[in-house]
Amino acid sequence: MIRLALTVTLFLLMAGCSRVSIQSYQDTQPKLDLRTFFDGRLYAHGILQNRKGMVTRKFSAEIDARWEGNTGYLDEVFYFDDGKTETRNWVLTLHDDGRVSGTAGDVVGEAEGQLAGSALHWKYTLAVPYKGDTLNVLIDDWLYLVNENRLLNKSLLKKFGFRVGELTLMIEKDETPTHVN
Repeated sequence: MIRLALTVTLFLLMAGCSRVSIQSYQDTQPKLDLRTFFDGRLYAHGILQNRKGMVTRKFSAEIDARWEGNTGYLDEVFYFDDGKTETRNWVLTLHDDGRVSGTAGDVVGEAEGQLAGSALHWKYTLAVPYKGDTLNVLIDDWLYLVNENRLLNKSLLKKFGFRVGELTLMIEKDETPTHVN
């Protein structure tokens, strides 16, 4: 029993040490400037995977983005392969020290994150409709600027500390919209 406890503890310590810090991206290029990338009309395509890695949904999205100083407005419309449509309207705030905060109608509290080089790492709790109820799911969100027109978004979804899904999304500035449904 003691051997098992030590093995589990060692595994958890090693898993905790393997996390990448946002500061690891400090010198990476191209530098992610949210005001520059999220400006105007953007288009996205993505997948949602369950905890086993199986793709459960495909989607496309249109994003209208604009800024007033350090406050950004991202109006998102998602088109899912099952015919459903969802919207999310973000209000973002850029802070002088590289922090980013944001709110949206289905975000519980405030999203908080940090910019460094070509990346943004932020976390927030999302209220997700589920079987007539709502589940609060922690979103561990990483955004990586690939080039001036493309940004890759990888999100880990957790409930009670356990991985329940993963989202992968490519956001593009220079594409004509096409929807998955």
